[in-house]
Amino acid sequence: MKKIINHVDNLLDESLNGFAKAHQDIVSLQQQPAFIRRATISTEPKVAVISGGGSGHEPLHTGLVGKGMLDAACPGQIFTSPTPDQMLAAAESVENGAGVLFIVKNYAGDVMNFEIAAEMLECQHETVLVKDDVSLPEAHSTGRRGVAGTLIVEKMVGAAAEQGKDLNQCKNLGDRVANNTASMGFALTSCTVPAAGRPTFELSENEIEMGVGIHGERGREPMTMSSAEELVQHVTAAIDKELNPQPGQQVLLHVNGFGATPLMELYLVFDLAAKFWEEKGVEIKRSLVGNYTTSLDMAGCSVTLTLLDEEMTALWDAPVHTAALRWGC
Repeated sequence: MKKIINHVDNLLDESLNGFAKAHQDIVSLQQQPAFIRRATISTEPKVAVISGGGSGHEPLHTGLVGKGMLDAACPGQIFTSPTPDQMLAAAESVENGAGVLFIVKNYAGDVMNFEIAAEMLECQHETVLVKDDVSLPEAHSTGRRGVAGTLIVEKMVGAAAEQGKDLNQCKNLGDRVANNTASMGFALTSCTVPAAGRPTFELSENEIEMGVGIHGERGREPMTMSSAEELVQHVTAAIDKELNPQPGQQVLLHVNGFGATPLMELYLVFDLAAKFWEEKGVEIKRSLVGNYTTSLDMAGCSVTLTLLDEEMTALWDAPVHTAALRWGC
């Protein structure tokens, strides 16, 4: 294993320190328990939007804290849920009279710890659960995983909160965006968790893992490596079957890298995915390509599709100023 680290036990702390220093105009790092919050809290009451999860997915979630998006993010250890005291401290730090909305990826640890934190909160609160990974069936024992579609939910809900929408409105919007979003990805390699020092799973030179998760876990099935067109066809067909967009439907298409895939390849995937839906009469109204929900050093990518309406499109276009997303400001 070759990693630019001092010691695995200090990696997260040192990374968070560097992130906060690099973006001190946007965020502030709070310690014991650790969380990232906006550098400046709104003086007017607004819904506080909070998310979090295991580290190793950067820029999700810490890189999405800022105006027009998250008010705070709770980073757990690598691929490990943040603790309830982190979530409670973050909520109490940024709540200013309009309640708290948690956006949670559907993993057992995240769900349980956010529920514990919510029970201890004395202010109004709601939760949006994101489970956009269609590589798993709805009837899976733990349900579908929350993956790259989480960013879409956070952006639109964050914009709504910034515009003064109340807690119920933000909750209902988040559920609507989540229910209209589907994702699926594939990995060319596993990732290496620093504490483990070796890849989470092995793939031969001619294998890929289809439907992989974002924690280095196995996916739906190993497959023989094939052309980009064949790989993208497999993913887009699964998403299309789930969402069933009709001709004329406007969509947001997001191609997300897992951390070790060049942009040249991600844009190739975007072109293939866009052609798949355009041939069906679906309009690619908005797009996002890049490494946003990563899995350390995993090679591969995911495709996310969100069915848009006028409100959702306007919220996506609304100004945002974070470390990872910036437009309209």
